[in-house]
Amino acid sequence: MKTFATMTLPDGHDAIAPDGSEVRVLLSLKGGSMAHFRLPAGQVSRAVRHRTVEEIWFVLSGRGEMWRSAGGQDQITVLAPGTSLTIEAGTCFQFRSAADEPLAAVAVSMPPWPGAGEAEYVEGRWKPSV
Repeated sequence: MKTFATMTLPDGHDAIAPDGSEVRVLLSLKGGSMAHFRLPAGQVSRAVRHRTVEEIWFVLSGRGEMWRSAGGQDQITVLAPGTSLTIEAGTCFQFRSAADEPLAAVAVSMPPWPGAGEAEYVEGRWKPSV
């Protein structure tokens, strides 16, 4: 019998990501998994690099910036509701929220998030505060 997964965003977070943001684990399939990330107002994540996972992010609320670095290229992207961006495996990244409100985004990880050891800490653009 076929099952159809459905869920509602949990009120509280399930974990703290290696970058320091709050994680609410959502659904997953064989090819990918989805999570909701929240960084409190005025905070800066730790810079990380994923070993094998690629991600697509979509900003739901708040404002901030995302730094990405790979292959000798650096880029800072302004984050606002409706912004979508990619993070390829091996890309260093770090993000920060504006001072007046938390930053919230959903991200799809492909393949599904494998667990501890996937993210490695790297030197970032900004001093982390989480």
